[in-house]
Amino acid sequence: MARPVRTALAAVVVLAAMVVPRDALGILRLPVEGLALLAVALLLPARAVRPAATVAGTVLGVVAVLAVLDAGFRAVLARPFDPLLDATSVAAGVEFVAGSAGVPAAVGVATAAAVAALALVVGVALAVRHLARLAVAHRRTAARAVAVLTPVWVVAALLGAPVASAGAAVLVRDHAVQVRDGLADAEVFAAQLAADPYRGADGLLAALAGKDVVVAFVESYGRDAVDLVGPHLDAGTRDLAAAGFATRSGFLTSPVVGGNSWLAHATFLSGLRVDDQRRHAALVGSDRMTLSSAFGDAGWRTVGVMPGTTREWPEAGFYGYDTVHDFAALGYRGPDHGWATVPDQYTLAAFQRAELDAAHAPLMAEIALVSSHAPWAYVPPVLDWAAVGDGSVYRGVPPGPAEYAGAIAYSLDSIVSWVRTHGDDDLVLLVLGDHQPSAAVTGGGATADVPISVVTRDAAVLDRVASWDWTPGLRPAPDAPVWPMEGFRDRFLAAFSG
Repeated sequence: MARPVRTALAAVVVLAAMVVPRDALGILRLPVEGLALLAVALLLPARAVRPAATVAGTVLGVVAVLAVLDAGFRAVLARPFDPLLDATSVAAGVEFVAGSAGVPAAVGVATAAAVAALALVVGVALAVRHLARLAVAHRRTAARAVAVLTPVWVVAALLGAPVASAGAAVLVRDHAVQVRDGLADAEVFAAQLAADPYRGADGLLAALAGKDVVVAFVESYGRDAVDLVGPHLDAGTRDLAAAGFATRSGFLTSPVVGGNSWLAHATFLSGLRVDDQRRHAALVGSDRMTLSSAFGDAGWRTVGVMPGTTREWPEAGFYGYDTVHDFAALGYRGPDHGWATVPDQYTLAAFQRAELDAAHAPLMAEIALVSSHAPWAYVPPVLDWAAVGDGSVYRGVPPGPAEYAGAIAYSLDSIVSWVRTHGDDDLVLLVLGDHQPSAAVTGGGATADVPISVVTRDAAVLDRVASWDWTPGLRPAPDAPVWPMEGFRDRFLAAFSG
């Protein structure tokens, strides 16, 4: 490659590594990090320039990889990458690809990502070494450039002109603060775990005695879906009313967006904001009372229904579930459509058969409905309940359009149909979203709010929540109350205890 072309390419690579991942127009900026590296190269002895440039280039390459990870996490999860905690999120992403497109595809994606990251680090390091060597070879010209451009950068920065960039430095600072705050948060969260106003309280959940309480999480059912599936919500409200059920709805603010559903479940059930894996690990290692364990302590049989769980789930012990119906236990014999392979109607039918059809003690169940999980590979119609069987029927059922709104509508229609068909006077249903979908669906600036509805035939139950001022029906009004998701546990316990 001709030296001028190589030099131009090296300059573009280094400039891009410093600013482009955080700023699409970064190639037009003047990075302070570049001026600093150039000045250091001029001050060092000639023999020290090459090793110093290698180290600096490698560090800059790692920072560029971090910036790319940040951009990806912001696009999907609406937050930056956490270097200390997000191995779990990356692993979950690989598992999702494996479930959706197969293990070879997941291995291919993971390998390609690792190779790309390594290539970026090596490429940036080589580019920095080339430019440092060139600067030393033309010291006078390089020194003049530093002397002229440094005041330009300072003046531009003081005036707030966008030409002055410190993107890489700001990125490193932000993540250093993130790590510091994360480590300090461990002590804060430990104190929150220990301070439980309902620990040891008498009469917990007494007002729900004899009721079957079902908490159904609808995957990715966020505020932005309400208008998209409004006709389904309105029709569902009418259908439930015709069957004698009343509904009230509001909003909760989830701790997560776009994924990491287990953090939302933990937040809802524990009454504490669980927005990262460190908090989750501390929570499940504690004796914190959750809604499910409170029901268990009060005499309910407690059940977790987890169609997306295909391996050991140690958290079941923390939540106090007597039984977990995971993928294997649900006995699904239908076609495999990827990660969210079990249709929601089948999940509800299997739960009904296993737990509710026979005479039973009062039951509390958490059900994860996953048909609305991206990429919405299979959205079937709602079938006659007698036809669902072991799921084999889905082999001959053509899917509807594979898109977000249709998947959410299917989940909600399945719930409404289940309540109409199997619900009785003892049913109290809470149906809510776990989080908003990714920004690819909602666009920028979406809230983290999710709808929540209570469904029951018992007017006394609704009287207990009248002060919540929730909207009648399954569709919460735009100005319906919005609570932090972590605030729900205590409000629920206060409403139905004593």
